[in-house]
Amino acid sequence: MTHDHSLDGFTHPHVFLGRHHAANERRMLVVVALTAAMMVAEIGGGAIFGSMALIADGLHMSTHVAALGVAALAYAYARRHANDPRFAFGTGKFGDLAAFASGLVLAMVALFIGYESVMRLIAPRSIAYNEALGIAVLGLCVNLASAWLLRDDPRHERASRGDHRHDHTDHNLRAAYVHVLADAATSLLAVGGLLLARNFGLVFMDPAVGLIGMGVILSWAYGLLRDAGGVLLDVTSDDRLREAIKARLETEGDFVSDLHLWRLGPGHRAAVISIVSDHPKSPQEHKARLADLPGLSHVTIEVLRCPGAR
Repeated sequence: MTHDHSLDGFTHPHVFLGRHHAANERRMLVVVALTAAMMVAEIGGGAIFGSMALIADGLHMSTHVAALGVAALAYAYARRHANDPRFAFGTGKFGDLAAFASGLVLAMVALFIGYESVMRLIAPRSIAYNEALGIAVLGLCVNLASAWLLRDDPRHERASRGDHRHDHTDHNLRAAYVHVLADAATSLLAVGGLLLARNFGLVFMDPAVGLIGMGVILSWAYGLLRDAGGVLLDVTSDDRLREAIKARLETEGDFVSDLHLWRLGPGHRAAVISIVSDHPKSPQEHKARLADLPGLSHVTIEVLRCPGAR
């Protein structure tokens, strides 16, 4: 069967990647390299100098290496398979899948850090404070540099202004950004714990900081699993967009009997809508009313004649 070119105007691609997908992928790769180098230094230094806080920070950073590595792979895979017809609604959710996976890893490592910290409280070990502090401060600097690399570009923010509360956030990048900020906070805790232990003899503060770090990581893991899981399960959170769609379609006695709205990727949402009408119009006429709503990238409308209408 030959292709009918007269139908080209009625077909469209299903590429729902974020508008800054390529730039975000490059930034992620740089941060992965930085984080991996620092992870080796912190875990090795903590083992050599006997600091649980430093090991905890290094293990926490190892979760970033895993999470950021998966995030980088998700960017690459989503880009390479953006036009693959096997993905019914494109590959825009690969970033959310990567974020969910990193949340699971974070939770497991947090529990391991908590276990090791409790063991250090029960059986304290000697610590080479000056060497451990040097590595902890270096780790903090790497975390801050990574956060700067992953920050939101102000130009991107301006480009998104005026949207009807539409979510243009790249969850993959945003998760990585908050992830390294959380690691920076853990590095600060490690520095504080080591200083207290060295200067005031409060040796218990080092593993105690490990327990605090566990709490920070678990809290982050929970938020990441909740937010990424919500996207993967097509949870609709944009009530204002839903109401805007209904307001534009429910005119002249028409009634929206069914409306499904979900996220396809950064800056892209899909909607499947059923309209009941006494005087049915074509789906194209109804779609035209929604054409200027930002981020509404894939709309399917069915129009049903109201029972009893002529």
